[in-house]
Amino acid sequence: MMNKANRVMNFSGGPAVLPLEVLEQARSELFNYRNSGASVMELSYQAEEYLALQAEALADVRRVLDVPEGWQVLFCQGGGNMQFSAVPLNLMGLKPKGRGAYVNSGNFSSRALKEAGRYGPVDEVASSRDTLFDRIPEFDPAGLHPDTAYVHITSNNTVMGTQWPEIPRLEGFPLVVDATSELMSRPLDFSRIGLIYAGAQKNLGPPGLTVVIVREDLLGHARGDTPKLLDYTRLARENSMLCTPNTFAIYISGLVFKWILAQGGVEEMQQRALKRSGLVYEMLDRHSGFYRPHSRPEHRSCLNATFRLPTEGLEKSFLDEARQQGMSGLKGHKVLGGIRASMYNGLPVEWAAALAGFMDEFARRKG
Repeated sequence: MMNKANRVMNFSGGPAVLPLEVLEQARSELFNYRNSGASVMELSYQAEEYLALQAEALADVRRVLDVPEGWQVLFCQGGGNMQFSAVPLNLMGLKPKGRGAYVNSGNFSSRALKEAGRYGPVDEVASSRDTLFDRIPEFDPAGLHPDTAYVHITSNNTVMGTQWPEIPRLEGFPLVVDATSELMSRPLDFSRIGLIYAGAQKNLGPPGLTVVIVREDLLGHARGDTPKLLDYTRLARENSMLCTPNTFAIYISGLVFKWILAQGGVEEMQQRALKRSGLVYEMLDRHSGFYRPHSRPEHRSCLNATFRLPTEGLEKSFLDEARQQGMSGLKGHKVLGGIRASMYNGLPVEWAAALAGFMDEFARRKG
């Protein structure tokens, strides 16, 4: 079953659904971008048309997130995983014996912690591993090592379905935030952040682009052997063009940024996220004897709802019937299993309502 736009209701954890308006505009411009006579994918990245496009996209990141002066916005490649290397390479040098401090709240923060250990000493300053990452662990900054150069958190955990209720405020230590699955889904207080990064494939656009926003006083401390494509200072100096940028991903993401602004900005994105997730969590709580949410209520993600059913057979039936109803991407991550409904910016609230209705009906029949 398809909806009126002949599209499945895509709850994938990423790459994620894009706004239909963005796809329609991209289709209309695919062969001839702004009367250039060529597709964006064919334009030289030094062409006047492309340079204007990228400048506009960078400016719109600032507009959407209200990025203050004194910050650099970078367009990088390699996804969030490449930033697991770039962060320690650029920031451990903030102190003579600099080390990283990591709050481990799930799958990707575990990866970031492990990768940082290749470049210097790291401390796991808090973890919820003992309860299979069903919560955001308690973290006491008073226990940080005096040589700590930065503190790293993952603000939303796509695999486990947990989210920091708010970005913590630290004194004396730059906070690095992996916001891959939530950037532009809620307002940010940049006074709490030193560096924030996000792969585009959740809320911002297609895979292949990573947005990095870094406070300028954190630049200039990269190790001497830092690869040039990972050096924030060089990327800032060269306008994110140390090599051919991912021009098409930047183009699509630029359209998404404008779509967010036209919808009402990140405040509106936050309200929609709360509404979508609220519909699904209401069903999880209503049928609590049948559905088993993974995350604790106080740390539930408004972007990724994760849950199990009483048996794997019922989970397979759930996925099969949901697919027949035009819903895809609901299979849980292999680390956790079960069901995962990812509801990013581009997902219409009506799709979340359809999923909630299906959950209600399925539980009544099978419970």
